[in-house]
Amino acid sequence: MGALSLRARLLLALAYVLVLAVGALLVPLVRSVRDRVGAEVRTQALAQADAVAAVAGASPDDLSAAIAGRPAPDLDVLVSTSARTSRGRVVVVGPDGRVIADSSPGSIGADFSSRPEIAGALRRRVVQEERPSATLNQRLLATAVPIRSAPGGAVRVTQSVAAVSRAVDAATVGLVLIGVVVLGLGLAAGALLAASVVRPMRRLAAAARRAGEGDLGVRVPEEGAREQRELGRAFNDMTARVQRMVDAQQAFVADASHQLRTPLAGLRLRLEEAAAEAGEGPARAQVDGALGEVDRLSGILTELLVLSEAGAARAPDAAVDPLRACRRAATRWSGHDARVVVEGGDGAAVRCAAADLDRILDVLIENALAYGPAGQTIALTADAGRITVADEGPGLAGGEEESVFNRFHRGSAGRAVRGGTGLGLAIARELASRWEGTVTLANGTAGGAVATVTLPLVTAPVLEAAP
Repeated sequence: MGALSLRARLLLALAYVLVLAVGALLVPLVRSVRDRVGAEVRTQALAQADAVAAVAGASPDDLSAAIAGRPAPDLDVLVSTSARTSRGRVVVVGPDGRVIADSSPGSIGADFSSRPEIAGALRRRVVQEERPSATLNQRLLATAVPIRSAPGGAVRVTQSVAAVSRAVDAATVGLVLIGVVVLGLGLAAGALLAASVVRPMRRLAAAARRAGEGDLGVRVPEEGAREQRELGRAFNDMTARVQRMVDAQQAFVADASHQLRTPLAGLRLRLEEAAAEAGEGPARAQVDGALGEVDRLSGILTELLVLSEAGAARAPDAAVDPLRACRRAATRWSGHDARVVVEGGDGAAVRCAAADLDRILDVLIENALAYGPAGQTIALTADAGRITVADEGPGLAGGEEESVFNRFHRGSAGRAVRGGTGLGLAIARELASRWEGTVTLANGTAGGAVATVTLPLVTAPVLEAAP
């Protein structure tokens, strides 16, 4: 049941209730109809036999003529008409049990006195029973009544039990078909009801996914039942409040970054003037250190501005060739006291914006340059949605694989290096997460650190200008 959708569960529940309801009504109704049809067949057969006996008894001359072997056309017509009405065989016998009229020609004069129903009727009893027929090799419903007026005799109506069963089965099939139609109509109405319940939920889920991807301007229509409208209204209010909070946060970071640049620029100018007047000595060293801290603070402001913008909504269909991105990065960072090489890859398109992937690679290569030895080789590879950046630096200390992605955390290797803001890896992971990807860092098998960027593959062709 866990894999079933809500719509399927609602339909299954409705089908269960409908089957129980239809079954509870249909089973006793079918039994009642079967009993009633069987009783009607028996009653009709008895009524037909009584009618023939009454008409034959009302015409003693025709009856006597038939007993004497003379033609009796009125009796023959009566028997044929009754046989068609009862859908069976109608036989009239004389007081000695010999056939004097038969709806199936060929038995005139035959002795039927041994038939149990005929024998009972000749004894002035009404007999109706089912018995096997040796001549027809089937079961028969035999109905026999006496002719009470002189010269006497009996009338027998025989019907095939199979024919009676077919009539009963036809009535049963009709009722079952009605039940199936009712069940189908109920399920169709249930499908419409389930769709009206599930449709707003699907729209809400799609809107929630878009909001999770950064599109906080998404809204859902307030439709459906009262509870569904309340849910849609609550979602819209929530996204509106979150959007206001995120916009205010981003605006604050952006405004703070821009507003602080002016006093930082003025502070730098004053420190540069102080450095020019201090000459050489301890004072100059202090001023140079202060200039370095100003540069570091300026870098932190820049990184904070980038980080605040990394959570913005992304384009849903952006794609990039990772191999070309690696080549662009190698071109940008060539000549920085290290060899940046691209060792190959398949160039399978990944879901990401080119600017975001360039920024991620710049962060990883800049870290490798900062913490690795001069003249090292930094190798870039791209394969099936995975981009690796391997350096020849000191690597990571134990347990730092995740902590280095915390904001302002620089790790054990970073403490020995001046500069840096501790925000680069956090920015790289945040940019990758926009595209449902991630960035990890681990020690390489041959030393150094290996950064891995994983991004989802896309099937659409990438139209990207060559670097």
